[in-house]
Amino acid sequence: MNITWPNFNRNQLILLASGGIILLLLLYALLRDSSDIISLDEATHIITSNRIEKAVMDSQYLYLSTVDKGVVKIPISNISPQLTAQLKIEVRKENGWVWFILISSFIGGVVWWVMRNRSGEIFQPKEVGVTKGVESEPYSQSAPTPVKSNVRFNDIGGIGDVKEELEEIIDFLRNPKRYYNFGARMPRGVLLVGPPGVGKTMIAKAVAAEADVPFFYQSGASFVQIYVGMGAKRVHELFAAAKKNAPSIIFIDEIDAVGKKRDGGRNDEREGTLNQLLTEMDGFEETSGIVVIAATNNIDVMDGALLRAGRFDRRIFVELPTSAERVSILEKYLHTIPHELSIDEIAKMTVGFNGASLAALVNEAALLCLRHNEFQVKMEHFLSVKDKVMLGKKRLAILSEKQRHHQARYQAGKVFSATWFDLPFEKITLSNESITPPTAEPLLKHEIEDHIRIHLSGLIACELRFGEHSSSASHDIVVARELVRVMIYEYGMGTSLIPSEEESTALMNQLYDETRILLERYERSVNKIDDILSEYESISKALAREVMHDVL
Repeated sequence: MNITWPNFNRNQLILLASGGIILLLLLYALLRDSSDIISLDEATHIITSNRIEKAVMDSQYLYLSTVDKGVVKIPISNISPQLTAQLKIEVRKENGWVWFILISSFIGGVVWWVMRNRSGEIFQPKEVGVTKGVESEPYSQSAPTPVKSNVRFNDIGGIGDVKEELEEIIDFLRNPKRYYNFGARMPRGVLLVGPPGVGKTMIAKAVAAEADVPFFYQSGASFVQIYVGMGAKRVHELFAAAKKNAPSIIFIDEIDAVGKKRDGGRNDEREGTLNQLLTEMDGFEETSGIVVIAATNNIDVMDGALLRAGRFDRRIFVELPTSAERVSILEKYLHTIPHELSIDEIAKMTVGFNGASLAALVNEAALLCLRHNEFQVKMEHFLSVKDKVMLGKKRLAILSEKQRHHQARYQAGKVFSATWFDLPFEKITLSNESITPPTAEPLLKHEIEDHIRIHLSGLIACELRFGEHSSSASHDIVVARELVRVMIYEYGMGTSLIPSEEESTALMNQLYDETRILLERYERSVNKIDDILSEYESISKALAREVMHDVL
């Protein structure tokens, strides 16, 4: 059996020790004997002159309460029975221990009260590891505490539409009476929906800062506990703390971790936590001044009860930034960094980047500039670190001479097709697996077909020259197949809206044949790109255009 002791910080220990010292001093003052000792002659004079009001005797002293000198004492061994024969003497009971016990009990009670409030429960031995509901939690959890956000909307670029949606919430938190008097009801919950890295957490912090209210942050995963009932307890504590600090904002990140659809599979802890969250959102009054903001990457997996009116009844979609929004974001990050470059050009080459990726890109470019002992960040710094931010730093595999020739030919085919179809890329090396970055922008049928041709170009170029291709083509083959499947089965871009495997096969074969004809026709340009890759291990889109100038 392990005893769990409350954790005291330094200030609490000092306060507790000071209180104990004060109580001990009080005990000493009450119990100590402060009367003066007098001689036999003085005692005889006081007794014979009838100046005594009261006489009390214990086992050692005779105490005389006089009119003019107060209480004085004389040892019993120094006086004779004849001297005290005329006095009415009371016998004092030994009650010092009684006082000691009473005051010690009082001190112990104070210590117990402090420890009880510190630990959140009556202090008692507790067995660690026994799970019997909420009481079996091995460590007590502190109540949620709010923070003051210092992130403003001006610090975030590219969220113009989102900002307009949230201005109303900010005004409500600033002037709630305006809405109450008009009879309007503000949404209790706001759900921010979007892919990772688009700034959902920063947006929630900005709302709290603009409204100047406390900000309670919790991750949905923090509610998921192995102890039954603990998730529900944390939800209750969170909302209770927010009510005490109202008006305030509760932000629950990755709410889908606790708010997934209830599909009939038994999970008492998660369902109990979700039910508590639903109850709390129903429980606080419209006039409480609490707004719940949550974020999710996948709204499709969330339970319908959370999304109904009265809970998260306002949904704001935060998408990947457009070109103009990327310019705004980059301007924010480059504001304090010396640079000599075109922000518009960087925005064009970062299709598919989210806000976090753009921040990482700018930081990596600045670090590279410092490593090279240069004074301004330039375009070449961004080109050098772009692939590192997108794909991570990849080490080029050690290739034999034969494998190196195959890899150069493979990449040359992809570079030619990407330049021919004018797909966005800035530079490709022998280690790149893909050229075009991912994008969430709507694509037309011919644009998706161009992407498929790119993924097929490498293996076609190798087959035209060597009669075979290597296993490194596996990634491109998988992507090409997936794009064909999506076109036929999800986008309805086949000859019929009813999909079939035969049509998928036919489309793949058609695109393969068309790409093969293209590369055969312009084999000289592919050869030139191959030579550059073999020598320098990389080629830019601008250089590829120069090589293909006669063709294009």
